[in-house]
Amino acid sequence: MFGSKKKKLDDLMAQLRPDLSREALGVGPDFPGVAPNPFLSSDARKRNAELRTGALALGVLVDWREVNSNPRVVLMFDVETVGGIVFRGIADEALTITELTRLAPGQTLPVRYRPAVMDHYVALARDADPARVQQLSDEIASRKRT
Repeated sequence: MFGSKKKKLDDLMAQLRPDLSREALGVGPDFPGVAPNPFLSSDARKRNAELRTGALALGVLVDWREVNSNPRVVLMFDVETVGGIVFRGIADEALTITELTRLAPGQTLPVRYRPAVMDHYVALARDADPARVQQLSDEIASRKRT
């Protein structure tokens, strides 16, 4: 009974915003979807708290979609971890107008993900130490060379 309500909500979101559907975002059917309002969703609040302490990875910005005019955006990344795992990552972020105007496909940004869950959700790692990000970038690049 409860699962059917969640399924209906996911279907409703896909109908209202086809650009935020699983297919449009490039993720599989196991992706839980974009929350209509992450502040009202306990699952989204829990996920965001876990992502703040998640593992660091690098994400190449593929595209983004504005969700509202706050501006809340959904960012799509091709994420690569230090362990060599590559996946499509989705970040649901509130950006400033300045940050939004600086977005460009192909940018590499540090992101955090939850290795134990691997559900396509990531978050911008705004707190990441630049030296650690450079070290991560070097480790990923050296693995590609070998």
